[in-house]
Amino acid sequence: MDFFEEQDYNKSFDLSLWKKIMGFAWRQKNHFLLLMFSNVASSLIDAVIPLFTAYATDEFITKRNVEGLPLFAVLYGLVLVGFSALVYMFIYQAGRLQTKMVYDIRTTGFHKLQALSFSYYDTTHVGWIMARMTGDIERIGDFISWSFIDGIGAVIYITSSIVAMSMLDGKLTLWVVSVVPVLAVAIYFFERIVLKGNREARKLNSKITGSYNEGINGAKTTKTLIRERKNLEEFQELSENMRKQSRKVQVVNTFNFPVVLSLGSIATCFVITVGGADLRLGDISLGTLTAFISYATMLFEPIYQLVGVFAEMQSAQASAERTMSLISTEPDIVDSQELVHIYGDAMNPRPENWPDITGGVEFKDVTFAYKTGQVVLKQFNLTVRPGERIALVGETGAGKSTIVNLICRFYEPTAGQVLIDGVDIRERTQIWLQSNLGYVLQSPHLFSGTIADNIRYGKLDATDAEVEAAARAVNAHDFIMKFDKGYQTDVGEGGGRLSSGEKQLVSFARAIIGNPKLFVLDEATSSIDTETEQIIQNAINEVLKGRTSFIVAHRLSTIRGCDRILVVKDGEIIEQGSHRELLKMNGYYYTLYTNQFKEEAEKSALASGAGEVIRN
Repeated sequence: MDFFEEQDYNKSFDLSLWKKIMGFAWRQKNHFLLLMFSNVASSLIDAVIPLFTAYATDEFITKRNVEGLPLFAVLYGLVLVGFSALVYMFIYQAGRLQTKMVYDIRTTGFHKLQALSFSYYDTTHVGWIMARMTGDIERIGDFISWSFIDGIGAVIYITSSIVAMSMLDGKLTLWVVSVVPVLAVAIYFFERIVLKGNREARKLNSKITGSYNEGINGAKTTKTLIRERKNLEEFQELSENMRKQSRKVQVVNTFNFPVVLSLGSIATCFVITVGGADLRLGDISLGTLTAFISYATMLFEPIYQLVGVFAEMQSAQASAERTMSLISTEPDIVDSQELVHIYGDAMNPRPENWPDITGGVEFKDVTFAYKTGQVVLKQFNLTVRPGERIALVGETGAGKSTIVNLICRFYEPTAGQVLIDGVDIRERTQIWLQSNLGYVLQSPHLFSGTIADNIRYGKLDATDAEVEAAARAVNAHDFIMKFDKGYQTDVGEGGGRLSSGEKQLVSFARAIIGNPKLFVLDEATSSIDTETEQIIQNAINEVLKGRTSFIVAHRLSTIRGCDRILVVKDGEIIEQGSHRELLKMNGYYYTLYTNQFKEEAEKSALASGAGEVIRN
């Protein structure tokens, strides 16, 4: 399987990126602030506990004195209870923050996916989008809610401990912190390696997700081509690369613990050696030495925790870079704020301000090229009268679908203008145009739900009567009523419980229920049986009356009744006219039509002959 490469990132720490991420955390500021409070307070208490030990050692153990011990025990017990309550609050608020933050980021990402132009999906694998919207976002939420806050707690503990140690004995404090610069250098070294490794791991994870997506969507093709073994080999190669890359990161991470442990042991050795000598000289008390041993032992645990936070941050940054790149992507087609204010957008339409469409369409010197650089149209001109039925025919790649996609404003011209009723479509919003548009694809997509639900997608407030009327208009009512549940029949994922022809009829009903003034059928009958094709053809003749329509057709027999047929080749109209007029020209269309007619006649003869053999 071939995969195109996504954007590479090379910043070791991207402050602007983390500002965006923290913006999502701040949306849940109540949970965030309570989480910070519980973490900071528990870290401060944790740092104070060795001082209690020092006091108890000097006042009760060394002096063999029990006076004041009950009060001390009660106070110490209250501190531990408070500490436990703060830990509970921390766990509870971290879980709430993670859940809500992941929800916000995912919702924002889904909203952006609805707004992005077709060109984004032309150049981005579905599997990569799924990886961003699932695993990457989960990793971000987990890091901010747990690791990042833990890191802040670790910094508070380390700072408080150093302050407490300085109050007890400055010289011993210097001995303890003397190993920190060495640790800082080690952390910086590991951080660079881990970030690079995590970026590669996340890219490989996207490829694995993409492989899953292709494997599931192409399951039937895999079976028919007996490609299971090859698919497995390719998937195993991806998985093995992922395993190797992840192992490299883990190997580097495993060096962190022994380094920190060794440095902590060295610091403890300093305390015991130097502190023991001071104790013999009477410069410090036994309680102070005990506290320092506790600090030296415990101080490097949060430092090790910080090392882990740094490692997690590298992985989270790799996920954040990918997720924010999606959220930050701007659509190629954007309506101006002035137009949105008047006509609204997909999320907040303002239909009361929409001007009516009569259906006149004009291309003025339109040039169009895809992002890949492929030029499809050059100085293209076309005028279509309101209500005219236009067919577009030609070889694959001639530019037929590009023309209708420009009319629908799925793309915008590189140069020139597309006008509807004499107005450049860029002077209206996308929602205005596409709400007046009926579009039937070659391979229709049905959403999970009932047949009625799918027809109603074309007009969300449609009544049951309107749904049935739309189905009757396209001759779909009869097959629908053959199901036990009729219009309440569940179509299954992607419409899998319906045949190709049935799905096409449902999508046709969905396209006309909103009474669109512009209609596009893009190879709508090329993948269905001849019986269903005839049903749709009969419906087309009735439904498209009075509507400006564009029919991209492979089967030329379906467009003979069109007002005008455009023969497109290399982005240019080389012939145009009615079916009869084009046949009289004896040109390109004549050749296409006669060749196709011969092929269909041969297939029919072969089928008839095979049937006769079977009967005999």
